[in-house]
Amino acid sequence: MAHREAVAAGIVLQMQEHAYDGDRVAAQRLWHELEEHHYHAYLAGEVSFVGQRIARVTAFALAHGEELDEPAAGAWFEHYFERYRESWALHDDALEALDAVATALPGVRFGVITNGELDQQSMKLERLGLLPRMAHVIASGEVGVVKPGAEIFRAARDRFASDAPVSACAYVGDRLRTDAIGAAAAGLLGVWLNRRGESLGADDAADAAASGVVEIRSLRELAGALTDRFA
Repeated sequence: MAHREAVAAGIVLQMQEHAYDGDRVAAQRLWHELEEHHYHAYLAGEVSFVGQRIARVTAFALAHGEELDEPAAGAWFEHYFERYRESWALHDDALEALDAVATALPGVRFGVITNGELDQQSMKLERLGLLPRMAHVIASGEVGVVKPGAEIFRAARDRFASDAPVSACAYVGDRLRTDAIGAAAAGLLGVWLNRRGESLGADDAADAAASGVVEIRSLRELAGALTDRFA
């Protein structure tokens, strides 16, 4: 899913409805930075899933001159989430990539590992038309561990293995450490989808190399990358 694009569209709609003044691009950047900061605090166990949402809203609203208490911040986020949900869409290479992988690797099974609640993530997959393609959806809210912890990747592998033997598995995500390096640490092939061509610092580059992370710039490269490793 084009998450970042849906976030950007949703926050602009939210600003309009709350009559927040200011540069829209700067506001989108601020919301993204707040999401990154507070979501990683959640991943580190410093705050609850709901708490990181409240913290993001409180800081964003305050930056636009509105002070919110916790109930008001919760209502604000729920309204924003509706705008975000209305903006959900697939990247234009997503379905093409699934079809290409299925052709290149006969018998392949697809699934999702997500930090979130199972009901919400399943609803997202259903709305986007992806749910019938997924053998399993593994959500942190269900299994009690979050990415990049190795346990959630191993739980996913075990879930697939309960249906049929697993000879190899890969995890594809757009967050280097949370997704690709985390998966590699659990024994999967970690694939980093670096759509924006981000440059890595020395530590990230070294850890990615040591973990055997495969970098792709588009999902159109995925079938070839997996075939090189697994076929």
